[in-house]
Amino acid sequence: MKSIVTPLTRVSLFCHPNGHKALPFSLTRYPSSPNTNTSFSPLTLTLSMAASPQSSAPTVSPGDVNIDKDGVFQLIQAHQEKAARLPPVEEIRTVLDRSVRGMLSTFSKKFDGYPSGSMVDFACDANGYPILAVSDLAVHSKDLTANPKCSLLVARDPEDRTDLVITLHGDAITVPENDKEAVRAAYLARHPNAFWVDFGDFRFWRIEPKVVRFVSGVATALLGSGEFSGNEYKSTKVDPIAQFSKPVASHMNKDHAEDNKVIVQHWTSVPVDFAYMLDLDSLGFNVKAGYQGDTFKLRVPFPRRAEDRKDVKTLIVEMLQAARPKVD
Repeated sequence: MKSIVTPLTRVSLFCHPNGHKALPFSLTRYPSSPNTNTSFSPLTLTLSMAASPQSSAPTVSPGDVNIDKDGVFQLIQAHQEKAARLPPVEEIRTVLDRSVRGMLSTFSKKFDGYPSGSMVDFACDANGYPILAVSDLAVHSKDLTANPKCSLLVARDPEDRTDLVITLHGDAITVPENDKEAVRAAYLARHPNAFWVDFGDFRFWRIEPKVVRFVSGVATALLGSGEFSGNEYKSTKVDPIAQFSKPVASHMNKDHAEDNKVIVQHWTSVPVDFAYMLDLDSLGFNVKAGYQGDTFKLRVPFPRRAEDRKDVKTLIVEMLQAARPKVD
């Protein structure tokens, strides 16, 4: 891996208005609760994808309701320093595998020398290479036929510009006939209603990556970026637990919203009014949480690595049981 500036190794610090160092999360806007589209918090904290500088932070119990915002910021910082995460290349490989849409950039055939952008659906094959189903009539199909060099930009959270953004640079090639069935199956697994893939003017394209870049924490005190070669990316496996993100998060948010809150407060020491599970992997899960009108993202590590879906349930139950005595 060639690192440019990674949050695992280098941190950019800015000065907080009251004189102390700024903390490694961004200021942006989210709905003040996960179920509203109209009420926005004036201050939102988004944590970037890795560790932060050392600091001391106050300790609180879930019952402490008078802690000020600076104290909450410090608690978030102290927790995030130690929160276990996947290695960057594995996290990126996993995020791309779970993603279904991105911005394809090609060299315009019509407007020579200028780039052209198209929103496209995609799926990843077994090697992590993005697969596109494109009509021969589409502008980007004509562009790729003339010049296969392209890039695909994918945002983990399109509504949060400070979250992880991935750009895969590579060459697009049409999928050969002997690979078509496997590629078709992979694409339809992510886009089951894409009946048009069998139309006569549609072809599958595969983007073979040369370089994969990432950036997180844009416009924040913790800007991180880096890049991997196509071979590094290909040789990395998708986290095996991430595939269960949607059913587990849906169940926890729908049926165990209060348990989410209890678990997050206990295992992060950060007071929250709500916690909405976003996704998970072998080492933990990510939540969007809120406290006194402010909304932020938190990483919540498991006590140990999860082995399978059943083990995820076991770990969550153990985490809840450990947290319950503090709130009963």
